[in-house]
Amino acid sequence: MRILITDGNERVTLAAARSLVRAGHEVIVTAPTRWSLAGVSRGVKRFALGADAFADAPGYVTELAVLVDRERPDILLPTTDVSVEAVLEHRALLPMSLGIPGPDRETYRTASDKARMLELAHDCGLAGPETRVLETPGTRSGELAYLFPAVIKPHRSVVTVQGMRRKLAVEQVADAAACDTVLARLPREAYPVLVQRQITGVGEGLFALRWDGRVVAMFAHRRLREKPPSGGVSVYRESIPLPPDLVRASVRMLDALDWRGVAMIECKRDALTGQHVLMEVNGRFWGSLQLAIDAGVDFPALLARCVQGEAVPLCHVYRTGVRSRWFWGDVDNLILRQRDREQRRGAVREFLRASVQRGEEEIFRWTDPLPFVVEALQWLGAGGRAITRDTAGAKRKNRATPTECVPGSAVP
Repeated sequence: MRILITDGNERVTLAAARSLVRAGHEVIVTAPTRWSLAGVSRGVKRFALGADAFADAPGYVTELAVLVDRERPDILLPTTDVSVEAVLEHRALLPMSLGIPGPDRETYRTASDKARMLELAHDCGLAGPETRVLETPGTRSGELAYLFPAVIKPHRSVVTVQGMRRKLAVEQVADAAACDTVLARLPREAYPVLVQRQITGVGEGLFALRWDGRVVAMFAHRRLREKPPSGGVSVYRESIPLPPDLVRASVRMLDALDWRGVAMIECKRDALTGQHVLMEVNGRFWGSLQLAIDAGVDFPALLARCVQGEAVPLCHVYRTGVRSRWFWGDVDNLILRQRDREQRRGAVREFLRASVQRGEEEIFRWTDPLPFVVEALQWLGAGGRAITRDTAGAKRKNRATPTECVPGSAVP
């Protein structure tokens, strides 16, 4: 098959592209820049897009449609919240023959609604943090004191503000003053907003592929280090056995949604109770996808086989104890921990131990080294910072013209 993947500067896109090329598919990657993490991967054909899914979702999907008409892919895989939202909202701009292997728009939006998913999780036997839902702005932080330290979550990660999509972060607050500061800068469209008691415990996630009423594949991992260290994106993680309680509740949730495609159920294991507590559900490929592939659950290849109508055998068995590190993310974790005197020595020791232990580097592969080079240049600021922060206001000289095929883009 010919497969078009968006968001070439994302690590998840690189993992998906490598998987699908290895499975024998023709892979096309789009990005807002000529050079991108996945776009330089071996065997990939890359295109630069001019439209921005944040600022101009219809224009972005229209430009994808032009590329689809030219390259004739069989399926389209958007890999970030904003690109998924744009594609599903403007599906009519794309050929109906183009496969988009995921849920419909309403189901996706339901799974993206943190308040609704808390209710569904409770019904399916999965605990949630103690939560106060603020329906509208104006709640006094004094009424929330019993929750501090707390986490503030807009009901969706991506909202539309004055016609432009905006990604909203989850933020931790220690007291009323910090809470007031965070709530004051949230747009009205962020509401309802969830204020949740902060859960102390290790992050664990269940990842699944459900197709035609059957959970084809499952995988679980534990976060060992994150960026920022207090909680965020995993930079070092390990495959773990499937937790039976989490599997039961997650399958019930996916069945209730009649889910189609891949999904991540992100939790924390409460240090006090040992229970899994729901953080959120992501209805797309996730950032640590490469670990699942390395451990033996090749989600992108399995998804492609489902789309082709194959009778795919269940894939619920994989290697546990496999570790994966995002090197530059781990460097960021190390730098951030140097600010805490109590963590400095331990942080250096853990970083060095990970460097010498056997494990998989997420980005660097001897057989495909260019993505690591591109990411290193980004991290070091040699022109790459503009790539990672590319927005509608980026300088035009850093872009190719819309749907222009970059010369030599099919990396041998």
